[in-house]
Amino acid sequence: MSMLWRRGLTLVLAQAVLGGLGGWLSGWVGALVAVLLASWLWLLWDSWQAGRLWRWLQSGHLSAVPHLHGLWSQLSASARRWLRAKERSAQAAQQRVQGMLHALQASPNGLILLDEHGQIEWCNRMAEGHFGLQAERDLGQALGHLVRDPALLAYWQEGDFSEPLSMEGSQGARLSVQLHPYGAGRHLLLARDVSALEQAEAMRREFVANVSHEIRTPLTVLVGFVETLQTLELDEAQRQRYLELMGQQAQRMQHLVQDLLTLSRLEGSPLPGYHEAVGVTAILQQCEVEARALSRLLCKPGEQPHQLDFPAPDAPGMRAQLLGVQVELVSAFSNLITNALRYTPSGGLVQVRWLLQSDGSAQLQVRDTGPGIEPAHLARLTERFYRVDHSRSRETGGTGLGLAIVKHALQRHGARLQIESQLGQGSVFSVHFPARRIRLPETDALSGPQHTKL
Repeated sequence: MSMLWRRGLTLVLAQAVLGGLGGWLSGWVGALVAVLLASWLWLLWDSWQAGRLWRWLQSGHLSAVPHLHGLWSQLSASARRWLRAKERSAQAAQQRVQGMLHALQASPNGLILLDEHGQIEWCNRMAEGHFGLQAERDLGQALGHLVRDPALLAYWQEGDFSEPLSMEGSQGARLSVQLHPYGAGRHLLLARDVSALEQAEAMRREFVANVSHEIRTPLTVLVGFVETLQTLELDEAQRQRYLELMGQQAQRMQHLVQDLLTLSRLEGSPLPGYHEAVGVTAILQQCEVEARALSRLLCKPGEQPHQLDFPAPDAPGMRAQLLGVQVELVSAFSNLITNALRYTPSGGLVQVRWLLQSDGSAQLQVRDTGPGIEPAHLARLTERFYRVDHSRSRETGGTGLGLAIVKHALQRHGARLQIESQLGQGSVFSVHFPARRIRLPETDALSGPQHTKL
């Protein structure tokens, strides 16, 4: 209000000064002309300043503020502050939008924004991979023209998006696609890769079927023997024979349950630390005792027992210790050696070696002289219940879970299993332990550059 008062006072003063000067020179006529001239000059000056302010606002260059006076100076300063605040607000909003877009780009799901005509307004990189799109090229294009899938077109036309659509993506992945309406006719398309879920579900069904099959066979035998013992009059020798066979089937089911529990424990336990150490010599001595006992069970009367070749306690590297969970490491070693024995004929050789490497890592080798394995089977040997020879595996008492247990136990310790085999020449199972899992006695650590002490 004070500024308007000053503007009026300035005009009145200008009129008074020029009117007085005009009246002094030419009387009342000169005074009137001078007053009108003062008003026109003031109006021209005011309009010129207003025009400069208007042109500045139209230009949008906030830095080039014109030099104005009076009310126009204050208006330009206020306009500049207001525009600066709007600019900062717009920048903040733009940063929030960009942050949200970056977050959506990092989404593991494919996201596409569609306008009311089904044209692509925005999509993330995951959606580009799912549908074979290119954001720079395909923005503004109709999704139905780019993804020519009849199921997706029918899904869009039906307009019922309460359930997701299952379809195949451009890279062969199985996608679960669902549209979510928002705004005025716009839609958000959400695509999830469910290939892994479907594969996991298929594996679960296969696992349940395998477990059921493995348990049903010995259970059927047990039920049959029980019915026989209940209904037939048998002599003592026959009864003992049936009871022995029943005991074998019961042990088979017990071993299967134990292996399943071991797998469950491995998958559900936290990763092993480095505070627990177990000596390699102790592990291999325990495995050797178990292997000789198993060899006696596997060999029929009159057959030559297996040749078992284990490293001597004073062999190089045998004083090393493995850092990890003792039960898991013993289970992995034992299952590898047991597996070699089950597939090696009587009289065959099973050789175990422990080798320290120059970089401080170590390697366990289990070599057998069994029939060997075809290359097509090597990649699947560590799958649960996968058997190369079903009849021989069951005959020797295997559950089909031994190598799966080995794989999980070794992976938890950062170790890697390598399998080499040739038909008729046997197999070699090699386990590579990283240097961080190996601890050597002080004397061994200082005896040569090939040893590493943690």
